[in-house]
Amino acid sequence: MQPNPVLNKLGFSDNDRLVIIHTDDIGMCQASVQAYSELFDFGLISSGATMVPSSWFPAVVAYCRQNISTDMGVHLTLTSEWDNYRWSPISTSDKRSGMIDPAGYFYHTSEEAQLSGDPEAVRTELQAQLNRALSAGIVVTHLDTHMLTVAHPKFVKDYIQLALQSKVPFLFPRLDEVSYIKLGLDQDTAAFAASYVKILEEQGIPLVDHTSGLDLDKPHNRLDYAKQTMSNLQSGITHFVIHPSVKTPELTAITPDWHSRVADYLTFMSEELRQHLNKEGIHVIGYRALKELID
Repeated sequence: MQPNPVLNKLGFSDNDRLVIIHTDDIGMCQASVQAYSELFDFGLISSGATMVPSSWFPAVVAYCRQNISTDMGVHLTLTSEWDNYRWSPISTSDKRSGMIDPAGYFYHTSEEAQLSGDPEAVRTELQAQLNRALSAGIVVTHLDTHMLTVAHPKFVKDYIQLALQSKVPFLFPRLDEVSYIKLGLDQDTAAFAASYVKILEEQGIPLVDHTSGLDLDKPHNRLDYAKQTMSNLQSGITHFVIHPSVKTPELTAITPDWHSRVADYLTFMSEELRQHLNKEGIHVIGYRALKELID
């Protein structure tokens, strides 16, 4: 694939390595909001995305209103994965939507949500989540997807259309079909996504080249893990996902992977990691820079 045209538009060369250090799940709990605030002040992370249906979304709104320069997207959410802490659609309580499990919440897994979700109802829900963020006063810098649930033939076209209508960049890596399959997409979705990359770029939509991040099942030696993963970044723009939270009783009660989330927070508050990125010549950017390229 040809070098990403966005690199030159941003003043970089074709061989430069750019990374968007992206914090997922903001608003999932109080600990995620506090971590994002402290990390953004520290200056190593560059972007985040909030889960509009989750309990602490109002705290994200309050933060964004007070910090208008922050880089916050919408983490479009169609699943609710934990056992004792759940959330539901904001657009409907009708089980005919296919988005609601027998207990009254989003389904636990992407596969269940993709199998059951009615496309029209899902389209309405995605729009409602974006509308709520915008009407609350968040300057939305981009869209992405919780647990990659919208990466399915039933939903992906509406995901793309929502971003295009809103004139915001969105997570849609510029890959070929084989690479999309390796990313976990089924063949039909991978073929569609690969065919759409050229169409989007012809429309001037800025795309990232790669996705990477820190797995939530590797809580130990997180700093070394982060340094090695960053060193392995390829040329182009990488969407790099972390899930930082401070340690609180709420967090530890919600999810067994809390160790990794706290480790992400500590790792990206590290001057050692900042120095490592500088040494490697890796440039940190946010989605706001990509949004400014859209007419």
